[in-house]
Amino acid sequence: MAQYDLTNALSEFMDLHLVFPLLEFVSAREIYRNESLIASKYQLLQNTNMVDFTIDVFHSLHPDEEPPKSLALKRNEVVKQLTILQEKSSQVIELFSRKDVAEVVEKNRDGQQLWDYLMENYQFERERLDDVFHYGKFMYDVGNYAIASTNLDFYRNLAPADSKYYSSAQWGKLASEILQQNWEDAMEELERLKDNISSALHLSYSEILIQRAWLIHWGLFVYFNHPQGRDSIIDVFLHQKPYLNAIQTMCPHILRYITTAVVISKRRGTVIKELIKVLQQETYKDPITEFVESLYVNFDFDEAQAKLKECTTVIENDFFIVGCLEEFTENARLIISEIFCRIHQRIEIDMLADNLNMEPAEAEKWVVNMIRLAHLDAKIDSKNGYVVMGGTQVPVYQKLIDKTKDLHLKANSCCQKIDKRLTLGI
Repeated sequence: MAQYDLTNALSEFMDLHLVFPLLEFVSAREIYRNESLIASKYQLLQNTNMVDFTIDVFHSLHPDEEPPKSLALKRNEVVKQLTILQEKSSQVIELFSRKDVAEVVEKNRDGQQLWDYLMENYQFERERLDDVFHYGKFMYDVGNYAIASTNLDFYRNLAPADSKYYSSAQWGKLASEILQQNWEDAMEELERLKDNISSALHLSYSEILIQRAWLIHWGLFVYFNHPQGRDSIIDVFLHQKPYLNAIQTMCPHILRYITTAVVISKRRGTVIKELIKVLQQETYKDPITEFVESLYVNFDFDEAQAKLKECTTVIENDFFIVGCLEEFTENARLIISEIFCRIHQRIEIDMLADNLNMEPAEAEKWVVNMIRLAHLDAKIDSKNGYVVMGGTQVPVYQKLIDKTKDLHLKANSCCQKIDKRLTLGI
C-alpha cells in the first residue's frame, strides 16, 4: 500500500520532531523495508540534539559497530550548552517571579511601561528575554517538550509581537503541546496561531500561503485527536476559503482527511455538495475520495463497494485516520444504502445485502436503522423480502436550512476583510 502512503508528502510541511511519530507508525505497519526507515530516522536525528536517541538508532542500524566519536563529542557539547542556557534563563525567570515585577507584568504585559520599569530598577535589557526562548528551543531540540513548552510560553507572553523570535515561539509551543498529546492546549494554540497568521500584515501572500499549509498539516494531529476536532476540519479546511485555497494550491493530498471527516460527520448531508464540488476540481485521487465520487457523482454501487474495501486498507495504514476505521466503515455503509434506497422504488433485501457485504438478516436490521437515522419514507416487507420506498421530497424547512447554513461564515469573512482594509487604511 506504499502507493497511497502520504508520509513523504506530509513530512514536507512538518517539523522534524513531528515526523518521528509518523515514521514509528509506518515502521509498525511494515509498508517499507525496516532498514530504510531506520536509516531515514538516523539521518533526521542528525539535525536534532537528541544524541542518546541517535545513538540508540545507530545501534539498531549497525548492531556490531561502535557509534561515531562525533556523537560522543556532540553529547558533551549539548550538556555544556544546556548548563549555560539553563543558568541564563533561570536568572530571567527568577527576576520575573519577584512580587513587584509580577505586579507590573500583570498590569502592563504588552506596554512599554514594563520595560521602562525593568530598565530603571534592574538594568534589564530586552535581549535577556531571548535567553528564555533559546533555552526553550534547546529543550525542544533535546526532546524535553514539557520544559520547552513552559519556557516558550513564558517568552511569548512577555515579548512584544514584533520580537525576533515571537513567531518561532508560537510554532514551538504548538509542537510541544502536540508531542505531549495535550490536545486541549494544542487546540487553543492552533486557534491562536491561525489568528496571528490572518493578521500578519508584514508577510507576503506567498509567505502566508506557506504558513497556512504548515498549519493545516500540524493541525491534523490536533483535529483527529480533539473531541471536536473532526468538525473543525470541515469548518476550517472546507469552509474557510484561505485554507481551502492553500490546500488546492500546495497540498491537495489533504482532501483525503477532509473527505474522511465529512463521511463520518453528522453534518454530512449539509456539506457533501461542497466536498463533491472541490473533489471534481482536483486531480488528486485515492480510494477514499473515489468512494465518495463513485456514489455521489457516478452512482456506481459496484465501484463504491470495491473502493470501500480499498478504503479499509488505506485507513489502516494512515497515521491520522487509523482510529476512524470503524466509524468510517459504518457511515460508508449507511451512505451506500441511503443513496441506493433513494433512487429505487423497491429494493430486494438480498441484493442490498450483497452491496453491503452482509447476511440478509443482518442487512434487514441495518435497513431498519438506516431508515430511522436518515428519516426515509420507507417500509420493510419482510414476508416478500423487499424495502418499499415512499416519497423522498425534501421538506421546505430543510431547503431553507441548506440555503442559509453558511451565512454566518460568509458574514465573518466579510467582517475580517473590512477589518483588514480599515487596518491598512484602504
